[in-house]
Amino acid sequence: MRLYIFRHGIAEDAAAGQDDSQRRLTAQGIEKLAKILATAGQAGVHPDKILSSPYVRARQTAEAAKQALDFKSELIETEALVPHGNPVDLWREVLRHGDADELMIVGHNPLLSDFVCFLTGASDYGIALKKGAMAMVEVPASSPRPQGVLLWLLTARIAGA
Repeated sequence: MRLYIFRHGIAEDAAAGQDDSQRRLTAQGIEKLAKILATAGQAGVHPDKILSSPYVRARQTAEAAKQALDFKSELIETEALVPHGNPVDLWREVLRHGDADELMIVGHNPLLSDFVCFLTGASDYGIALKKGAMAMVEVPASSPRPQGVLLWLLTARIAGA
């Protein structure tokens, strides 16, 4: 299985009393995501399924991916992708979608950086996803403890954003 691990774009700062889950992408965040997703499309990213955190900024990022990558199915929201989720729980969620050859997950740090480390066996904090970054990890979708390979990491800077 090819996993595209995609961190949400630049989001607004929380307003006083605003719930973190309601923060939206900024205009700059949306602009950078467009360039990142254009590059991802040129690299052949075509997920069979897209899973998203229910947080607004992640959902907006997943919607941008859906449009830019001409994804025709519905997005799937999951609590397994909230910021302080657990990589093991996220892996279990990924396994539930093992019928997908290419699966995109859209969420937050620290979870996503931790998840890439978990998938590849890298040390904690060995791989960090900046806002809008996308990692592609190839992993067998049948193991309780994955042994994945990081094939590439796309950042805003590489995409010219």
